[in-house]
Amino acid sequence: MTQLIKPHGGVLKELYVTPAQAQQEKAKAQTYKSWDLTDRQGCDIELLLNGGFSPLTGFMSQADYDSVLDGMRLANGTLWPIPITLDVSEAFAATVKVGDTIALRDVEGVLIATMKISDSWRPNKAREAIAVFGADDLAHPGVSYLHNKAGAVYLGGTLAGIEAPMHYDYKHLRDTPAEMRAKFIKMGWQKVVAFQTRNPMHRAHQELTFRAANKHKPIF
Repeated sequence: MTQLIKPHGGVLKELYVTPAQAQQEKAKAQTYKSWDLTDRQGCDIELLLNGGFSPLTGFMSQADYDSVLDGMRLANGTLWPIPITLDVSEAFAATVKVGDTIALRDVEGVLIATMKISDSWRPNKAREAIAVFGADDLAHPGVSYLHNKAGAVYLGGTLAGIEAPMHYDYKHLRDTPAEMRAKFIKMGWQKVVAFQTRNPMHRAHQELTFRAANKHKPIF
């Protein structure tokens, strides 16, 4: 059997609860304050719930956030490059407090997850911009988003996944980390090359990946 290296942080963190627990959580969520996830937050929560962001178990706490900005590591020392945060409006933040559980819903109102709030804080966005993007320059799209679109308050907490975000396109390509690892074992692959990009791969990306695979031998 092919031996795969361990997931980042040592354990693949899939955060979905059982079907029975999901039904109970849906009933309780009717009394929770609800936050409608933005498109960006929807992407983040999907990767948190399916283990793509292992070893995170939810949106980052302030301690993890500060540690990532200061040294690209979680508070426990695990390497992590950028913060994964739930930014909300001042108005919403004023309605909840640490210890509360909130419902996180998609744009159609479907309950995706619940989160028990462990932290609530106002970030220094200029500091974040410099740490993540290298400059606090609004000409950078990431910096512009941070200052002009992201909420003023960050909430951190542990997630309980209820339902995977719905996609209507490219379903055959949307495999979870666990599904991909199972495929590698089934196919007997012992060498795997990964490529991350902000948009679908085009021919130049494909050629670059092929050349890298041919040139370099994996260390495992």
